[in-house]
Amino acid sequence: MAEYSSILLENAVESLSKLPGIGKKTALRLALHLLSEDQMTTEQLADSLLKMKRNIMLCERCYNISDTKVCAICGNPRRDENTLCVVADMRDVLAIERTASFNGLYHVLGGVISPIEGISPHDLKIAQLVQRTKNEDIKEIILALPATIEGDTTNFYIFRQLNDFKGKISVISKGIAVGDALEFVDEITLGRSIQNRIPFNSH
Repeated sequence: MAEYSSILLENAVESLSKLPGIGKKTALRLALHLLSEDQMTTEQLADSLLKMKRNIMLCERCYNISDTKVCAICGNPRRDENTLCVVADMRDVLAIERTASFNGLYHVLGGVISPIEGISPHDLKIAQLVQRTKNEDIKEIILALPATIEGDTTNFYIFRQLNDFKGKISVISKGIAVGDALEFVDEITLGRSIQNRIPFNSH
């Protein structure tokens, strides 16, 4: 016997439950909520998701998600173009921006080195980072990767790849607990960790 009285509802619940953090009960609640809304509301939601999937792109400079070839941060003339913050993904950009403690530019790697997950340095935007140090007037690079073994491994790999970089390489201070992802760190702690950054080779 089918779990639901409607195969259409069952299909919707199955699709929603594939989203991270969404179990079957929550998926059912969301599906029933959408079912109770007027059709225009549901169509607007579906349309916005489709447009996001079809049209969103990566900034050609920093590799953050963007609606245009160059994202709003890279295109902002008020940002400090001499300071570059290296992060794992766009969620880290959002987390740091919420602190209002950093006014430089970003470089989004697209993850961290993880042999277990099959992610090698060549799968990340590390070569592009090295190229940016040659093409742009960067005076400091801040490594703001997760406080994990994978994050530390990636930090060390990047540090070695930047052997010819003449500027300063910093790492965010240890106000962040080991194992923490930046997106889950409170804004005050994250902001202080960036402001109190230390040279990489002394951490």
